Amino acid sequence: MRSVKLPRLVPSRPVPPPPAAPGDVLAAAEGLRVHLGGRPALDGVDVEVRAGEVLALVGPNGAGKSTLLGALAADIPAAEGSVRIHGRPVADWSAPELALRRAVLPQSASLSFPFAVEEVVRMGRAPWAGGDREDEDEAAVAEAMARTEVTGFADRPFSALSGGERARVALARVLAQRAPLLLLDEPTAALDLRHQELVLRLCRERARAGDAVVVVLHDLALAAAYADRVALLRSGRIAAGGPPTEVFAEGLLSEVYDQPVEVFPHPRTGALLVVPRREP
Repeated sequence: MRSVKLPRLVPSRPVPPPPAAPGDVLAAAEGLRVHLGGRPALDGVDVEVRAGEVLALVGPNGAGKSTLLGALAADIPAAEGSVRIHGRPVADWSAPELALRRAVLPQSASLSFPFAVEEVVRMGRAPWAGGDREDEDEAAVAEAMARTEVTGFADRPFSALSGGERARVALARVLAQRAPLLLLDEPTAALDLRHQELVLRLCRERARAGDAVVVVLHDLALAAAYADRVALLRSGRIAAGGPPTEVFAEGLLSEVYDQPVEVFPHPRTGALLVVPRREP
């Protein structure tokens, strides 16, 4: 009996998403409920993430901000409700397809091996390996490092960096990935004043370029200055959502944070300032 040679099957490369139009919904949650440790962490959350906008997730500790970000990234499963990325349920996307559509910055970054900074940033290009845009790797890595101001220590081990330097390298990796949906969990937490402003300016630039950016923030003044919309979370629910000028009201913030606050416009720019109310 003559053997038959079967054709070799070559797995197809995932197809990158087409460019999004301003206002296109790149991620959405509807009726989202998430349980962590047997307890509800999100309870009936509805939210949309649109191309061309920065959406800030704000609220007190334990409100569900990071959980919502993780669910939008398809890293945390929903107990009820749905999460869609680029119009499709997250379960319908493969991991390589998701990697071309969303880039995620976790709260902390740690590596077990002494990778150099440039090697860590280059990890963001992994989803494009073998694809049509692989030739963009060098430019993408160089641009991301320059924008986050880490080029000067490209050869240093990641493990030898300070917390703020690691945070900027991790952000550079996300930027190098060049996904149209950026999900950033407290990217300013370890940064000094200058680099906090740098990171939020980068978020605005990516939104102006057509990306959708979701960022978890504790600094309400930063959210007011840079976000197009905010979602104010409390106890796993969205207490209010919309432009900062509508959401950041003294009474609501004082109630949600259980801390009296004052909200007033900056005397020069008009941007909202949110500060704790302190007795003289």
